[in-house]
Amino acid sequence: MSTSKINLYCILAIGILFTTSCSNDDNNYQKAETSILEEKITTLYGSLETLQLPEETNLNNIPSDPKNPLTPEKVALGKLLFHETGLALNPTKEIGANTYSCASCHHAAAGFQSGNIQGIGEGGFGYGAKGESRHMSIDYLEEDLDVQPIKSPSILNTAYQKVMLWNGQFGGTSENTGTESSWTVGTPKERNNLGFEGVEIQAIAGLGVHRLLIDTNFLNNNGYKSMFDAAFPNIPEENRYTTITAGLAIAAYERTVLANQAPFQEFLKGNKAALSPKEISGANLFFGKAECYKCHTGPGLNKTGFYALGMNDLDPNSSHINIDEATKKGRGGFTGKEEDNYKFKIPSLYNLKDVSHFGHGGSFTSIKEVIEYKNNAIPENNNVPKNQLASDFIPLNLTTEEIDDLTAFIENGLYDNNLKRYTPESLPSGNCFPNADSKSKSDMGCN
Repeated sequence: MSTSKINLYCILAIGILFTTSCSNDDNNYQKAETSILEEKITTLYGSLETLQLPEETNLNNIPSDPKNPLTPEKVALGKLLFHETGLALNPTKEIGANTYSCASCHHAAAGFQSGNIQGIGEGGFGYGAKGESRHMSIDYLEEDLDVQPIKSPSILNTAYQKVMLWNGQFGGTSENTGTESSWTVGTPKERNNLGFEGVEIQAIAGLGVHRLLIDTNFLNNNGYKSMFDAAFPNIPEENRYTTITAGLAIAAYERTVLANQAPFQEFLKGNKAALSPKEISGANLFFGKAECYKCHTGPGLNKTGFYALGMNDLDPNSSHINIDEATKKGRGGFTGKEEDNYKFKIPSLYNLKDVSHFGHGGSFTSIKEVIEYKNNAIPENNNVPKNQLASDFIPLNLTTEEIDDLTAFIENGLYDNNLKRYTPESLPSGNCFPNADSKSKSDMGCN
């Protein structure tokens, strides 16, 4: 054999050995990172199963209000009522009738948020692709709009929260025990006296707040009456077709809206290849150095507690509709306690990729921006006293690469790409949804 051929074989052999060695090193590193993540989660929570979200059909394992047990019939009814634009029967202007629904501000395309900074029910016009193009109709004045005062929170994974809204004002139990003096008569907060948990109270109160009406003629004419009968057979017929029962059905549905098909959920169930190496690295930061788990915990990666992070409110110099002082004060605006001022509830981190504004005031335009903000821990809202800021709002000392990895985990690892399963194929009324104004119909290709 010639010397040149021997040299060629040597080069090829070395190349193969080097490539194989690198590949093995990469695999070993990935296995080590995966094992570290499993160990971290097990140390924090006892097992990987603790963070698993149940299947949406496994009603016995989904947290529920003892006064509103989950049933398939109730969930099926609530799913339709949540999206039914035919309930828009109490508008300020006649032109708004039958054009909006609960889903106008909480729809699957935007991770069950609104798709823009301020969700609009009645008076909204248009939809776009993910709700980002919904704006005030020229037929309305600001004072006639049904508009969310701050960023619409998602209904996703709310089964793991006891009180609802950024300030937690809805819910007659848990954290709201002792706040009875704030359940103002004649306001939606009075509904807390019904004694239900937050998801239920918000759904019941929300029907009135957002100008939706449970009309027996509409129910009779569109096949809903029999669904109410199946969902609430033990409630006397004279009390069966009401805002309260409709709200309870909607709440039952909302509790089943879970991001249980996200890659991180698949990882927790045993699929070690569900997360990319970058996402695994980000998850290790989440449950390690970045300490995100301290606030974003449990299966929903949310928490009922209220914290001040010094984030801005809606920009008063923009086209956004200004919010009142009570709303700006968050939890304090509800409880009236100074020590609660500027504290807001911690949201779930699942399915954030389909929205473009973050924080209660929508002051951030990407997940990465929020992480950078928390990494630097410099408050952007000068109105928030320093002594109100959360004790954990301190610099994280993350590197640029670590911020990228953490962003990848939250953006992609926590993204369930099949939320459409929570949307009805059609409504008994035949109406378009989540909106049914002319521009939304055109945007969605709905007739």
